[in-house]
Amino acid sequence: MPELPEVETIVNDLKKKVIGRKIKSVWFDAPKLIKKPKPVIFVKEMRGLKIENIKRRAKNILIYLSAGKLLLVHQKMTGHLLYGQWRVQNKKPISSLRGVMQEKVNNYIHIIFYLDNGWQLALSDLRKFAKVILGSQREIENLAELKKLGPEPLEKGFNFRKFQQALCGKKGKIKQVLMDQSVISGIGNIYSDEILWLAKIHPFRPVNQLKNLELKKIFHFIKEVLKKAVKLRGTSISDFRDPEGKSGHYATRLYVYRREGEKCPRCKNAIKRLKMGGRSAHFCPHCQKL
Repeated sequence: MPELPEVETIVNDLKKKVIGRKIKSVWFDAPKLIKKPKPVIFVKEMRGLKIENIKRRAKNILIYLSAGKLLLVHQKMTGHLLYGQWRVQNKKPISSLRGVMQEKVNNYIHIIFYLDNGWQLALSDLRKFAKVILGSQREIENLAELKKLGPEPLEKGFNFRKFQQALCGKKGKIKQVLMDQSVISGIGNIYSDEILWLAKIHPFRPVNQLKNLELKKIFHFIKEVLKKAVKLRGTSISDFRDPEGKSGHYATRLYVYRREGEKCPRCKNAIKRLKMGGRSAHFCPHCQKL
């Protein structure tokens, strides 16, 4: 699932490409992705709206439209927004652009927003888990799923004291707590592994047993890892691509994520992977002692 750096990359790119553009029409072939309103009404209401701003909240993309409307896009596991040109033949979108846009990962197009400049904004989603919701700005911003989100780790106001407050009273394993979107927004499986390896903290350590110095290390590496990942345009392990269909570059910098059996870059012991609920934790048992 795209995490904070991947979603931030998409938002930053789309701001340069689609702000000020009007939506002429909408095509879709997977109505279940459109959660609200009903797909037919969705298409009717989107027509003629102007894209005024785009923001990120945790892993959500918020597209602010004219007439006080707001479009929420959550890409879920395999979704990514693309900016390109497609023609629909036999009910299947085909990219008119050569190169990466014709790669398989970019060809699971299920929603297309036709813009007034001849280009389109499209959602590619292999597993069709993404969700799109249209409503008034007030309605969307007050959705329960947005209201319960924790603080943004890259905001200037997110200091160590606020980090401590976010973790106060939590009793779970530190990796699970870092991935809990109600505690801190935007961190998922990839970056929690990387942050904890750099901080030399075992992912199974109970958060309420961590010392102040250990918390300071985690806080420091949250900022460092996420900033670097944004700079390198995210991690493309499988499905993530930027709006031009290109891969992010952070995968070349990964220390432990998906490196089970390889040598730890720090101590040369083998990296291990353990199940944690429905996820996996990658770590070095020598550097990150339980």
